[in-house]
Amino acid sequence: MVYSISTAFAIYFVLWWLVLFVTLPFGIRSQHEDGEGAPGTDPGAPVLARMGRKLIWTTLISAVIFAVAMWAYYQGYFNIERLSKLMGTPF
Repeated sequence: MVYSISTAFAIYFVLWWLVLFVTLPFGIRSQHEDGEGAPGTDPGAPVLARMGRKLIWTTLISAVIFAVAMWAYYQGYFNIERLSKLMGTPF
């Protein structure tokens, strides 16, 4: 079974969001840890989020994971028979 472009895009989109939520906490210093903060703000708020850098890293990591997964799929490692045998359920 060959994926269509829209299916591949949907899979990449979901993968991208999952990787984004994994990469968000890396490199964050809170106002409490940094010792400075604006009055009236939450002490756990980040000082400098660097979202542009995180979005670039998220895109790169997602692209690598997606490429490896698509390679494995086209090589036959991700077919329904193999996955059902791996999970112990009859097909």
